[in-house]
Amino acid sequence: MNNSELFLSMWTILAFISALCLGFYDVSKKVALRDNKVVDVLTLSICVSAVILSVPLLLSRCCPEVMTGTLFYVPTMNLQAHLFTLLKSAIVLSSWVFGFISLKHLPISVVSPLQATRPMWTLIGALLLFGERLNGWQWAGVVLAIGSIFVYSFRNRKEIRRKQVDRRYYISLVLAILIGACSGLYDKYLMRRYDHNAVQVYYTLYQAVMMIIVWWAMWGKEHRAHRRAAANAGDSSSIFHKPLYLASIANKSLLSIVMISVFLVISDNVYMLALSYPDSMIAVVSTIRRGGTVIGFAYGLLFLKETDPWHKILCMIGICAGLLCLAVGSI
Repeated sequence: MNNSELFLSMWTILAFISALCLGFYDVSKKVALRDNKVVDVLTLSICVSAVILSVPLLLSRCCPEVMTGTLFYVPTMNLQAHLFTLLKSAIVLSSWVFGFISLKHLPISVVSPLQATRPMWTLIGALLLFGERLNGWQWAGVVLAIGSIFVYSFRNRKEIRRKQVDRRYYISLVLAILIGACSGLYDKYLMRRYDHNAVQVYYTLYQAVMMIIVWWAMWGKEHRAHRRAAANAGDSSSIFHKPLYLASIANKSLLSIVMISVFLVISDNVYMLALSYPDSMIAVVSTIRRGGTVIGFAYGLLFLKETDPWHKILCMIGICAGLLCLAVGSI
């Protein structure tokens, strides 16, 4: 056994770092969403991420001799690469839109267990499209980790039978899951062909533009409704009222939103870097990233004093055992 076999492969270590950051990203998002609208938090956090990533982009263009060879250098991309990156932004945004529609109209006890199956679909795609083959330890890790999340999500399954909801919202949920799984597989395709820094920077910039358009359309709809209501009530002083949501949200939750952006930027960067390794496996990386759920569990138990702690602790143990098996299988 040589020295390289004594330690985890670098792409596995990067996947664990990504999972850690993704866990803190979820906690920051929960804090920010406590008193704010989802679309407002998403829009502002993505814009902050775009500002953060624009720094290495500008430095790479203005001072290429300084940035070349560093971890933060952003190389140029041709038109084809930009189109592929734009497609990634559209895929992720589509998954979000369908996910928000389903989450708004379906009980969370329906959404959570089905969302937990996303790594399974990514695994199936990895086996069929990329010919990935897991060893025994890796299979055990995938089953333990995904199974624990799945069991946790189905804790309140009785509510599923009580809710009668339009099937269109179930279709939206299925589309969100499948599109999200396709996004993970598409990430591996991109990382085999383009620089991970360039993809992340331009993907975030394109996504910021898209989210601003979505937010502006939603703001315009609500603003028009407010004006009609004010006009019908005879309140002329409120007709021209403009609710500056992003300004108010910044005053209340700026720190948590900035942390959303910071953790997401780091998580996505090391995730894409992990997938750029020739021997990396998207089935393993996506499952390890899902293991960041453990941090959300711990936050809920320790700080939010959520109910049913022993059930969640058992699920956390199952996820950690799965991650340990993945680590052993990747040595």
